[in-house]
Amino acid sequence: MNGLIKGKIGLGTAPLGNMFRDAPEEEALETINTAWEQGVRYFDTAPFYGAGLAESRLGEVLSKHDRGDYVLSTKVGRVISDEMEDKEGLFEYGRKNKIIEDYSEDGTLRSIEQSLERLKTDRLDFVYVHDISPDFHGDDWVTKFDTARKGAFRTLTRLREEGVIKSWGLGVNRTEPIEMAIELEETIPDLCLQATRYTLMDHEHALRKLMLSALEKKIGIVVGAPYSSGVLVGGSHFEYQKAPDEIVSKAQKIQELASKYQVSVKSVALQFSMAHPAVAAVIPGTTRPEHVREDIAAAQEVIPSEFWHELREQNLVSPVAPLPID
Repeated sequence: MNGLIKGKIGLGTAPLGNMFRDAPEEEALETINTAWEQGVRYFDTAPFYGAGLAESRLGEVLSKHDRGDYVLSTKVGRVISDEMEDKEGLFEYGRKNKIIEDYSEDGTLRSIEQSLERLKTDRLDFVYVHDISPDFHGDDWVTKFDTARKGAFRTLTRLREEGVIKSWGLGVNRTEPIEMAIELEETIPDLCLQATRYTLMDHEHALRKLMLSALEKKIGIVVGAPYSSGVLVGGSHFEYQKAPDEIVSKAQKIQELASKYQVSVKSVALQFSMAHPAVAAVIPGTTRPEHVREDIAAAQEVIPSEFWHELREQNLVSPVAPLPID
């Protein structure tokens, strides 16, 4: 499974669904084209990203390439309706189509069918069950998880066994749902997308259980939002919300240390996440072609071992986190 993802770096497409801003179509398509030109061959998307907008943009570009030359993942749990509604929040600039939550078998199959159409392809490589997590459902998330266990999990397990998809798992912003899913006996995921929780800014909790379990059970972890929603690289968001003062302060300390060693913060963030042996890929997302080029360069930048030692000495990283020097 891990070997399918070239170079351990992919493109996350939440921003291409107009997350936070209305990205012009031309710029969005150029971003995907640039990723391809830079050698990226793993692309992750979801119906949730702009109510199908990110998938359609991705399909527009990738359909011009040989399907065997790239690896593609999308998500289930939400079906896109023809009904329109006003939007607010993360994707207020996305399409106006109403999104219907559905973790059942029928909903899973319908979601996949819709995604294939938008992506202009006949198959998916990986499928993640999206956002069955406390940050989206509060205390009700365990009930949603159980619905998904009986519906989406069983359906995706069957599709994997039939060879229709290569892998399936959860795509969430918290560690607990993945930790629960990998303890199941009947439906075991083999590749999960964990956004925000194995980053340079936030990894202590994941190291205690999730990453150990993933290694033990040979489950790959794809790291989303490696820049912690942007705060690490000069943005104002952390976990998709306005960053609190203590987070901004930690980000500044990391930025100052990177500056001292004349390395980019992006390189530090990406290579930190990539260094864990459970990590199958890291998928930064953007709508700007120049940022894609920066990301690819950052993944390959040479960082002095002294930098990593000082990062540990300043307690800016967990003492037990694997580093590129270990």
